Amino acid sequence: MLEGSFINLSRLFRDGEQTVLRVNELRNCKVVLLNGELIQNQRSGSRGVSALVSRNGSRGFASMGSVGAGDAERVLRSAAENAAFLSLNAPRELPPLPVCPKRRIDTRREIIDTPQHTLIDAVRTLDAFVAGLPGLVSRRVFYYEDSQEKWICTSDACDGHVTIPRCYFYVEMNAEAKDGSTVSIMQAYGGLGSFAEQFTGLAWMYEDIRKQHGWLMDKRDGVYAEAGLKTVVMGGDLTGMLAHEAVGHTAEADLVLGGSVAGPNLNKPVASPLISLVDYAHTVSGREAPLPLLLDDEGIPAEDAWLIRDGILVGYMNNRESAAHFGVTPAGNARAWDYSDEPLVRMRNTAILPGKDKLSDMISSIDDGYYLLVTGNGQADATGEFMFGINMGYEVKNGKLGRAILDTTVSGVAFEMLKTVDMVSDELVWTSNGFCGKKQPMPVGCGGPALRCRMTIGGR
Repeated sequence: MLEGSFINLSRLFRDGEQTVLRVNELRNCKVVLLNGELIQNQRSGSRGVSALVSRNGSRGFASMGSVGAGDAERVLRSAAENAAFLSLNAPRELPPLPVCPKRRIDTRREIIDTPQHTLIDAVRTLDAFVAGLPGLVSRRVFYYEDSQEKWICTSDACDGHVTIPRCYFYVEMNAEAKDGSTVSIMQAYGGLGSFAEQFTGLAWMYEDIRKQHGWLMDKRDGVYAEAGLKTVVMGGDLTGMLAHEAVGHTAEADLVLGGSVAGPNLNKPVASPLISLVDYAHTVSGREAPLPLLLDDEGIPAEDAWLIRDGILVGYMNNRESAAHFGVTPAGNARAWDYSDEPLVRMRNTAILPGKDKLSDMISSIDDGYYLLVTGNGQADATGEFMFGINMGYEVKNGKLGRAILDTTVSGVAFEMLKTVDMVSDELVWTSNGFCGKKQPMPVGCGGPALRCRMTIGGR
């Protein structure tokens, strides 16, 4: 196996070239029950080797969907030839890429393949519980697992072994609303690690599923929100989406160089002084981050990247090339999904930091507004303009929760909306079950506290 003697391949690296060699293995599986019927049962994966060679300001990339010492040599030669071709035909003047002290970094987390029949039995057990809840017209229960495993060898940075396994159960419940339409709610349970690590039992999910069911029953009698600019309390789920989509992407250095709104706003106020935002590498307040990363795919040890501090935009996320351009130290934000993917500037665990306010006080402070709990999707562009779907929320009248609202949207411009934040809750809520879709999929964590702010909400 290539990884067994991977470090010895450094003998193939050539003077004057900055080289990263990576073996990349992906594995995933999925089991889906719809109303108790098994409709999907799959397991797949990929494995290959890639090389990234930088010389004279040009970067050459090559990959191959097989793994062996001979394959690595061929990929290295192809990447070096690509870099030489670009250097000759499309020369660029860039300083040498940042280097770091040579050492080895291992995540020391195992990838464990759980037998498929075990997963099917678990999904059936969870589905049986959901089927016993009243008032449902349909249900979908499924299990999803993916894992990344990488061996990285570099000429001028760190070597290492990186593993990121994660697994989740998803529970979707559907009911009939009073107008005859269908309303739904879905929640994910799980996180970092193997099935055995996350799910020693299933009963711990039942209480939250009952809570989700209660929200769905409220939603059956829900009303449409009143459209317009409103005072709202955004729950942590929505804040995390905002941190990733509407702020985080604008502060990725490749998008900054492409003209994102973060470029001209560096060292300027972009949010309320109550707002600080960090892209965490592997540790948050002394505890492991939802999807910890110790080493990126360019061999750079991962460190936290501060984006907003006390309302001021203070930095970007970089790979080695953009860090050289901006004259800063890279913090390990270069990530690739499959062996055939070149590393891009990507987020890891991006969150707005908690404040000091209590959620109950935030809600009671609103005379006429909304408490927005769950978002199912969102999109934003390089200007920071965003639109998110709201799948669960409640009216707030005279400081008290009122009727549930039907599905709606919220929209705004992040750097304007964040300036209206005047209360920040003391609880940080994380989600880690989604993918970021920037050119290639990537598992990420995003989080935040509840925020009180002004936001445009859609109506019927």
